[in-house]
Amino acid sequence: MTHTALYLQHKELLGQAIEALSTRQFFSPYPEHPKAYDPALDTKGKEAFGRLLNENFTQLNQDAATWVGEEVSPLWQYGTGVRYPALAVDTYVSHSAAAAKDWKSASIETRAGILIESLERVRLRFFELAYATMHTTGQSFMMAFQASGPHAADRALEAIAMGVQELTRYPNDLAFSKPLGNYSLDVQKSWKPIAKGIGLVIGCSTFPTWNTVPGVYANLICGNTAIIKPHPKSVLAIALFVAELRKVIAEQGYDANIVQLAPDTVANPITQALAEHPAIKLIDYTGGNAFGDYVESLDKTIFTEKSGINSVIIDSVRDVKAVAQNIAFSVSLYSGQMCTAPQNIFIANEVKTEDSVLSFDDVAAQIVEAVKGVISHPKMGAGTLGAVQNDTTLSRISSQEGEVLLAPQKVENPDAPNARIQSPTVMATDASATVYREEFFGPLVFLVKTENTLESIAVASSLATSKGAITCLAFSTDAGTQAIIEEQMNEAFVPVSFNLTGAGFVNQHAAFSDFHVTGGNPAGNATFADASFINRRFVWVGNRRM
Repeated sequence: MTHTALYLQHKELLGQAIEALSTRQFFSPYPEHPKAYDPALDTKGKEAFGRLLNENFTQLNQDAATWVGEEVSPLWQYGTGVRYPALAVDTYVSHSAAAAKDWKSASIETRAGILIESLERVRLRFFELAYATMHTTGQSFMMAFQASGPHAADRALEAIAMGVQELTRYPNDLAFSKPLGNYSLDVQKSWKPIAKGIGLVIGCSTFPTWNTVPGVYANLICGNTAIIKPHPKSVLAIALFVAELRKVIAEQGYDANIVQLAPDTVANPITQALAEHPAIKLIDYTGGNAFGDYVESLDKTIFTEKSGINSVIIDSVRDVKAVAQNIAFSVSLYSGQMCTAPQNIFIANEVKTEDSVLSFDDVAAQIVEAVKGVISHPKMGAGTLGAVQNDTTLSRISSQEGEVLLAPQKVENPDAPNARIQSPTVMATDASATVYREEFFGPLVFLVKTENTLESIAVASSLATSKGAITCLAFSTDAGTQAIIEEQMNEAFVPVSFNLTGAGFVNQHAAFSDFHVTGGNPAGNATFADASFINRRFVWVGNRRM
């Protein structure tokens, strides 16, 4: 298939994606529910995952100086045995540099066709991706399927569409004429978007594809090459993505080293050496603040999503039970191991309902009971909580002191008896305390008593400004109070979700509609996916001919 044919095959989908960037309405060519796919794909995916265990992962077709792998299934509590090809840092960089020239020269249409085709290939492996994600991150099957498959593909397509839109914003060439009295100055002008070079994409352990592919596909559509450095404990899912990318790139006659996977181990990390390599021009990073701050200090083009302290502000409610149930699901989902999960729930001393006034203790009791209801539900408990990705998360949470309203409850997963499951610890504290003013990634929730909603807003916005925040959930029946919350949190560059109940949860961000991370506070400096997520990856250069 020629490059043009591949582009034409996906042109309609690309056009729909570009339109969705402007309308911001729901758009997803990749259904998020497993039932939308051929039922046989589930069995095939599970079997394919099984064949990968305790073997060298050869599907990448990358050179190997050695093979590394140390992933441990949070469900099984023993290693998967999958090993990945590893090379020296300089070798990755030299391979990337050698592959760069032809890719940089490829047309935007060629790159778009290849990249969308890779997503169509990945579509056939969504179930395999789900099982790979379950056994490296601890996510439940449904979350693993959605996040690593359809939702990740949506975000990748979003990056491609935004890239095509921005790369074609200006004309390639034109005849410029400036009137000068009896004659004119005639100049032929042309503009080229020039890729910056090699991009490094540093993955995280909990969402190995969803957080990684936006930067990868943004780099590639702009003509940059990409080296992906996954978290050593969460490699397999993104390895499957990269395998399909490399396969399509090679089929179209380009060097597959345009994109490479660069795995390492906890004992012998290579991330810093890659990040500091002078040939690396762009870095995408997802992870904790300490290393993220270091990455941001480098003299390169940097895109980060770090950590933050997400807040819930409870001012007044119509149905406190519905509110409590919504919060309970959000804090329990994947045991709080989501960058969008709430940590601090600020509850005013008096919370008005339509016919009464609730105290802090009243609201706290409702939330505790709602959390119990989620984790004890036979069809929700284990499937909602998933499993904790690593031991560090649990040790960090268990060391905190305070008034415990709900200690971790015993939850069993009949399909994985050894799963490392941890239900949320719910603690009560006062606004004057300090314990809740740091981020605790994982299943720990603070119910913070405030004098009134104005104090709740002040503390939440202050923490967002100093520590960062990605989400804010607010409950208020008063339009004036809503306006104050929105203004103050937006000033801290935090989006607000008001009065979510039912199927709407603060954890959810939809590609093509919701911007993920604003880039305006310490939680990160970039957004999935606005124009700057693309435009900082290339440079416009104009030429003139008389």
